[in-house]
Amino acid sequence: MVNDKQQKQISPLDDEELSFFKRYGYLIKKQVVSAKSCHALCDQLWQTAPKHLDRHNPGSWRPIPSEYGSSDPMLSLNDTKWQFRGAGTTPEQVSIMKDPQIILWAEQMLGQGQIREPIENGKPMGSWGTAWPDGPVDPQLGEGTRGIYATLPKKASSTQADLLHTDGHPFHLGVVCLLDDCPPDSGAFKIWPGSHRRFYPLFPMQYDQARIPFYPHMPSHKGIIHPKDYLQEVTKVQQDTNPVDCFGERGDIVFWHHRLGHMAGYNNSDTPTIRQALLFDYCHKDLDTLRLSAPHPNMWNDWSAQLQQAEQAISAETSELQQLNQSQP
Repeated sequence: MVNDKQQKQISPLDDEELSFFKRYGYLIKKQVVSAKSCHALCDQLWQTAPKHLDRHNPGSWRPIPSEYGSSDPMLSLNDTKWQFRGAGTTPEQVSIMKDPQIILWAEQMLGQGQIREPIENGKPMGSWGTAWPDGPVDPQLGEGTRGIYATLPKKASSTQADLLHTDGHPFHLGVVCLLDDCPPDSGAFKIWPGSHRRFYPLFPMQYDQARIPFYPHMPSHKGIIHPKDYLQEVTKVQQDTNPVDCFGERGDIVFWHHRLGHMAGYNNSDTPTIRQALLFDYCHKDLDTLRLSAPHPNMWNDWSAQLQQAEQAISAETSELQQLNQSQP
């Protein structure tokens, strides 16, 4: 774990790491965020805890009873999902997005000086402009992080299959930061490696997904429109690709491509564990123009020259560090 009393050494991603991200659509980096920062964000989360949860009593870490639920997009509480978005632009959370080490890596992918900056004490995600009534909150409508997302333990049934999705809002580079240790099969971010290369060309636009508008007098149809070819490819990916459970320790982060198939894993932990993670996105500062284009033949057209040129072979050691199943293509 990072020692808060020591100066962190800033180091760039090497060509193999950039090549891995291009090929598989994600990259795990270990022990990036300090224990002090992680603890401070966990403190923020626990200030919003449902009444049945006791931070110091793992025996109380159970799904949220309906009487303690909340549909408020700033603090959504439902079953195993505890999502706190209300502090997304506080200095504590914005400082993670501006961490010099993380910014260096993000700029290696998107280009130096090309990242849209968060706004400290701005509008947090969920505070305005929901995507549609009773629908998901739009992560693009936020000036900081997506918020802190927690998953409570609950044994999944034997019939509960993994179901991937891709995000519908325009962005470039997602980040998931573990705020506490998250063992295997405990609700960590789960991804389908390489699926970004298969999904990217199947949309009319390279960053957005089309949506059906909501009209109060016609409430039956609303939401994201999934192209037929994409839905067929989702089925194929789930059949031919083993997902990667991005479990890890406090302070680990995962970078991921905006078209990567993913899900929040089920928390099947035997020893009670709450997956606590900070989620945020990096966007190119010209995203509003770039998103007008159809998918490019070169899917990395809008990314940095360094990333575009990275074509190094992936070693077995790197694959193991990235928790990639060696049977993957």
